[in-house]
Amino acid sequence: MSLDSEPSPSSSRDWLFPSHSFAHSYDIYTSKTPKYHRRFSSNPRLSQPLPPDSKPHKTPAFHSVSSSNSCSFSEYKYAGLRRRSYSSRRAGTSPKREENGTVLQRNAVVSNRNVGVSEEKTSESKMIAGFYGQRVKFRWHMVISLVIMITFFTSLVHKNFSLHNQVDELQNQVSKLNSRLRACNLLDSTDVIRSISKDSEQLSSEGLKNLALIVSLTLLSIPVVILKYIDYVSKSRSPDNISEEVSLSKQLAYRVDVFFSVHPYAKPLALLVATLLLICLGGLALFGVTDDNLADCLWLSWTFVADSGNHANSEGIGPRLVSVSISFGGMLIFAMMLGLVSDSISEKFDSLRKGRSEVVEQNHTLILGWSDKLGSLLNQLAIANESLGGGIVVVMAEQDKEEMELDISKMEFDFKGTSVICRSGSPLILADLKKVSVSKARAIIVLAEDGNADQSDARALRTVLSLTGVKEGLRGHIVVELSDLDNEVLVKLVGGDLVQTVVAHDVIGRLMIQCARQPGLAQIWEDILGFENCEFYIKRWPTLDGMPFEDALISFPDAIPCGVKVASCGGKIIMNPDDSYILQEGDEILVIAEDDDSYAPAELPMVRRGNLPKDFILPKSAEKILFCGWRRDMEDMIMVLDAFLAPGSELWMFNDVPENDREKKLIDGGLDLSRLMNISLVNREGNAVIRRHLESLPLESFDSILILADESVEDSAIQADSRSLATLLLIRDIQAKRLPYREARVSQVHRGSFSQGSWIGEMQQASDKSVIISEILDPRTKNLLSMSKISDYVLSNELVSMALAMVAEDRQINDVLEELFAEEGNELHIRQADLYLRKGEELSFLEVILRARQRREIVIGYRSANAERAVINPPLKSEKRRWSLQDVFVVIAEKE
Repeated sequence: MSLDSEPSPSSSRDWLFPSHSFAHSYDIYTSKTPKYHRRFSSNPRLSQPLPPDSKPHKTPAFHSVSSSNSCSFSEYKYAGLRRRSYSSRRAGTSPKREENGTVLQRNAVVSNRNVGVSEEKTSESKMIAGFYGQRVKFRWHMVISLVIMITFFTSLVHKNFSLHNQVDELQNQVSKLNSRLRACNLLDSTDVIRSISKDSEQLSSEGLKNLALIVSLTLLSIPVVILKYIDYVSKSRSPDNISEEVSLSKQLAYRVDVFFSVHPYAKPLALLVATLLLICLGGLALFGVTDDNLADCLWLSWTFVADSGNHANSEGIGPRLVSVSISFGGMLIFAMMLGLVSDSISEKFDSLRKGRSEVVEQNHTLILGWSDKLGSLLNQLAIANESLGGGIVVVMAEQDKEEMELDISKMEFDFKGTSVICRSGSPLILADLKKVSVSKARAIIVLAEDGNADQSDARALRTVLSLTGVKEGLRGHIVVELSDLDNEVLVKLVGGDLVQTVVAHDVIGRLMIQCARQPGLAQIWEDILGFENCEFYIKRWPTLDGMPFEDALISFPDAIPCGVKVASCGGKIIMNPDDSYILQEGDEILVIAEDDDSYAPAELPMVRRGNLPKDFILPKSAEKILFCGWRRDMEDMIMVLDAFLAPGSELWMFNDVPENDREKKLIDGGLDLSRLMNISLVNREGNAVIRRHLESLPLESFDSILILADESVEDSAIQADSRSLATLLLIRDIQAKRLPYREARVSQVHRGSFSQGSWIGEMQQASDKSVIISEILDPRTKNLLSMSKISDYVLSNELVSMALAMVAEDRQINDVLEELFAEEGNELHIRQADLYLRKGEELSFLEVILRARQRREIVIGYRSANAERAVINPPLKSEKRRWSLQDVFVVIAEKE
């Protein structure tokens, strides 16, 4: 057989058993080869060509051995070298024969290499095949063993049934023998029945007990067998093998982990199943080792599980082993149960602490967000719900629940029965909105965030989108606080009819302008917007249908009508309508009253109209106004001032913004400087908290000064208020130093007559000569200004909170506020008393109302000359009183 030929089928055994083949070939060779040849061929490494005088022998078995796996390539290599050295040392060898021998050896080495490589690949494939064969063989062994166990179990069951059949046959035979014995009167039948039934019961009970014991042991061994099989399969699929699949044990562990993670009741269910299995297996084992019946054994197993000390009364080795095992399992189960209960209680308390639980409320007020206005807003909502015995307010913000509750508890006001519930969550997530019962709230307030106006409005827009996406729908309306007027259109476009917007920055700017032109108006707005005194209400009164508005105006003893919600115009609210307007069916009356249930129409009183003392139009005079600071909506305030002021008025702007940049900012904001008709702009650059910069201004010549919360510090309420307060004190001090000298030149009065010996007295004297309006963001700063009485102020955050609370209680009020703050339409005015009465004249408040109607005005209150606050919706309107010409009246009239 040549070296390159394939092994014959007959030599397959040599491939399977190479060592045996090698020994057999070696024996054949040594037996048929001379001693001289055996001496060199006994070692395959020393195999060389025969001497020239000897004959060559064919050794196929030897070649087969050399091509086996046992000979490596290195052995062949060094064998060839040794052959060449040996042949060179031999004497009488010709060069030609040496060359031929060397060529033959090289060919043999190359062929042996090829054969060795192919045999190595063949051996690897055989090893892999053998591995899988062993694996399949092991699996077959497992299957066979399981089949044997099932067969054994089946045979036991069959044997049990056969024993039952034998018992039935024996009982039949007993009954036959019993009848015979009764006939013969040889034996009492009862004794026979008892003895035979006792034997049969013992026989059947022994079989059942053995079967129960075998079943319990089998059920206990099955999990062990399954775990061993899984462990074996996992090892066989390890990364060392060719297959890269995940092990079966990891897959099983992953499935169990997913099951416990996804299903919330998986852990209690698993614990219940484990308990039932332990009771059943323990009962079967006790039934097999004791004489009790199955029901008693199951109950005894439960007692061992529930109380580990009950097994102390067990007697015998078998019952004690079983009872100890059951008690040990019971201890483990109760330990797991205690851990599960403890974790559940901890998770529940953690959920309550972090505000994750769901709010189950209806008709509550929902506040989304957290800002400095929250305290004032909660105070107003508490006052509004006082007549109802309190309400429910839910606050959801992206803060910790405990921190929110702590901040709310520090608020210094009485909640008047209103409960505030805090929850942590994001208004952009529908699941969090559902958690606070957003679909059942009667009003939803979205607060603006402190900081950048555009970012705050963008977040408010996303919140409105989330609210409109609630599947259940919304029962109430949405009140959104915006920071920039330009974003109002987009929010209303997204929210539709559900949304009512309150632009805080724009409202405060317009209110400051009104208060600057009319000192004392800020306090009146606080009384009207807040729920503490009188506020706006809208209600229908069918008894007033067909009545002129002038008669309806004096028909409410405890309220003052201000307008009509016209049903024929789609519910449009008309403030200060004509006296000739006749109330139609469906119309509602807008009034100012103390509460929604505190007023009702009465019989029409007899009121004398009278005549006005003089009919004249108040002349408009040019004014000089100073703005200290720069606001984002400066262009809007300038346009409003241009509409209100008389021609020839001046507006001085004093701030840190460079003069070259101011015009660009105003133009970018939409202001056309060429269209300003009544005012002219005067720019001054400087810092409002530096005294020498303020002294460069003619502070004593301004009719009103507005101290604005500067754009650079408006994000921090405390810093903005500190800057405003410092500017106010510096201006008042400069005015106090200048005003006496100016007054001395006019009236020749000594300066000391103005001062009461204190700096605060000088500032109060200066406040009588000019009006200063300060924009205050922090409510705590209000006390400082009210005590000093040196400024007429505007409390921004508190007024905006009041407006939000009013719109949240009744969305229709937003239309009223928008008209009162708008450039056109009606607004609040403060009028002198000499426009309506004469000196020393006694009139009732209803008579003053009718006289004001001649000027197309509605009087809603008054302020006496010696009083600090105005009285809105005064009581006892029919009583006469003597008025002073220094008194003033608060009226609703069209803008002049």
